[in-house]
Amino acid sequence: MMRIWISRLGCVLLLTGIAVASAQDRAVGPLPSLAPLVEGVAPGVVNIGVSGTVEVRGPFTNDPLFERFFGDQLDQRPLRGEGSGVIVDAAEGYLLTNHHVIENADEITVTLSDGRQFSATVIGSDADSDLAVVKIEGNDLTDIPFASNDDLRVGDYVVAIGNPLGFENTVTAGIVSGLGRGLNPNSSAYEDFIQTDASINVGNSGGALVNLRGELVGINSAIVSQTGGNIGIGLAIPVDMARTVMDQLIEFGDVQHGLLGVIMQTLTPDTAEEFGYSVTEGAQVTEVIAGSAADAAGIRKDDVIVGVNGEPMATGNELRNRIGFMRPGEEVNIDIVRDGRRRTIAVVLRARPEDAPISREIPREFVPDPDPILEGLELFEGERFGMRGLVVVAVEPRSAAGLQGVEEGDLITSINRRPVATRDQARAIVDSARFIQLEIRRGNRNFAIRVR
Repeated sequence: MMRIWISRLGCVLLLTGIAVASAQDRAVGPLPSLAPLVEGVAPGVVNIGVSGTVEVRGPFTNDPLFERFFGDQLDQRPLRGEGSGVIVDAAEGYLLTNHHVIENADEITVTLSDGRQFSATVIGSDADSDLAVVKIEGNDLTDIPFASNDDLRVGDYVVAIGNPLGFENTVTAGIVSGLGRGLNPNSSAYEDFIQTDASINVGNSGGALVNLRGELVGINSAIVSQTGGNIGIGLAIPVDMARTVMDQLIEFGDVQHGLLGVIMQTLTPDTAEEFGYSVTEGAQVTEVIAGSAADAAGIRKDDVIVGVNGEPMATGNELRNRIGFMRPGEEVNIDIVRDGRRRTIAVVLRARPEDAPISREIPREFVPDPDPILEGLELFEGERFGMRGLVVVAVEPRSAAGLQGVEEGDLITSINRRPVATRDQARAIVDSARFIQLEIRRGNRNFAIRVR
């Protein structure tokens, strides 16, 4: 009996020890939590509701018989949507959001975290950076201070706040998964995304990405997904880029993007080795637009741009972003490497002209490719845009070429800097090459795309 009593006594003492330990833990302080951070910044994130109309093509637009009698009909459809926004100037009532959130909106309603609602006016919007500034007239607003992206590192903790799928003031947390991300290397858009695994879904667009000091590091903008839902790859526009765009929109009402006038791609070490370059990173110029700022200043095809105003530059995307947020008429020093020698060229930037329409019509005599040269592409010898080469008549979207941006209707004029006008010429290059770089003509543009 005594042995049993001792055993029971031990259990009582053990349980008492646990109780004492728990009380001591509570005395030390509360458990770690993001709640104080969220309570401070959540009032600076708003819900944006939009309504308006959008033009869509009628059901018989592509039917030649109906077009003959009714023409190219456009239908007006009602538009309703929701997104998020960030108060960045409480005194003036300025909010940052995405261009695609307020695009085509006739009415914009901003709902604060405390339930107050305001009608908003658009101060300015820029499709190329996907940013917009709207303004509300209200008192007792709370803004979120800006951070600096210079201090942001992969692995830093971040918190995303927005209104996904109508769930207001939703908070998710994660880390910075990557920096300097781009979605389309051949797009004219300005992309320098922060990648994060903090959950971002439809409706988060325009919301805040903040650091653990409660400072704004990015504007949530997009997700990468094959399903349309979150898979852990969210993208946010860096706050430094957002602030530059915001300042121009507030001052001028629009963003005038400077244009250098080159088509370029990022130089890689194996491309440098293959083409005999003395540097292994930078922006390789594949075409200089006639009459452009670069043409007037003497930049040439095959130059490698390695710096802008004395600051090193490693990729074509960096060049596009740096030049794009300078205004036309501004003089910029471009550091290049030509024939193994480094030199600096002064260039006065020009305004970007409106893009000329691109013909998508493909000659009807083309038939399915019986013997493909490049995986995912159907190519035929022909003439297009006043030039001879290989016409892309079909693209497999999930192929390497499709994912890198090759489109139906493109004309391939050279492969690995060697002109091609016939399938035999192309096959001879492809079969012996370690990598494949296509020079593409699309409308009035020339650019290079690496597909292998």
